[in-house]
Amino acid sequence: MEYQGLDDFLTNGKSALKKGPVALILIEDLTEVDTTIRHHLNIGFPTILVLAPKELALPDDIAPRVHRITMDVHRDGAFVSAINQLTEAAPGQWFYYCYNAEYLFFPFCETRAIGEMLAFHTEERRDAMLCYVVDLYAENLDVHPNAVSLETALMDKSGYYALARMDAENHGHPKERQLDFFGGLRWRFEEHIPKDRRKIDRIALFRAAPGLRLRPDHTFSDEEYNTYACAWHHNLTAAICSFRTAKALKSNAGSTFDIHTFKWHNSTPFDWTSQQLLDLGLMEPGQWF
Repeated sequence: MEYQGLDDFLTNGKSALKKGPVALILIEDLTEVDTTIRHHLNIGFPTILVLAPKELALPDDIAPRVHRITMDVHRDGAFVSAINQLTEAAPGQWFYYCYNAEYLFFPFCETRAIGEMLAFHTEERRDAMLCYVVDLYAENLDVHPNAVSLETALMDKSGYYALARMDAENHGHPKERQLDFFGGLRWRFEEHIPKDRRKIDRIALFRAAPGLRLRPDHTFSDEEYNTYACAWHHNLTAAICSFRTAKALKSNAGSTFDIHTFKWHNSTPFDWTSQQLLDLGLMEPGQWF
């Protein structure tokens, strides 16, 4: 189904939000849109909304399986506003959001569907899940000047760290069970990344609730949503393997000429499995069986 804007969808297609979890795929450009959609269909999302510019043409086998909402994706704050409008329309529903050329992995996703995992997470009385955005990048930028190559994707196998997240409203004390996570290309090339965009944590899986608002820094107005685990034991986390930062660094005139390769001594081929991410400590299985 195709809709001419959010108002059209919320008027004529809102019933699609009843079948979840719902994936919101935000299309910034036309890079790897089809592989992004196919990946999220394959891991079990029954409903996918594609928020895209009018220039996007979907393959014939994908178009009938998604709800395409045409919008001005370059308007400041467009995606955050859209996510808040959509989730407000379906309180209690689980949502996920990502951008094109991003791919969600969770523990054992090769044999477990997203709905199974979120059912377990819900039973653990969790309404949100921390995701780490793990940068992917092409091995050879001469061959792949936009830094995107699924076949030769590399990732950093180390260099990730966390800092306490300070609470400005509580005399600068650390927030309970909240950390700011760093690493990957945003860390290695931080001179090209604005300070407020260097974190790699994103609350990308969450349960909509009345009054809940997503903020531009990928956190939520309900502070419990921003925690990495509950108070009594570790919880599941997930990873979003993303070409987004590499793509931006190579398309931005201020950085592209300074970067000839993203490869370094801690690069390793990405094998597109959840086990690799678990082995590297880039997601947490918690009590998940």
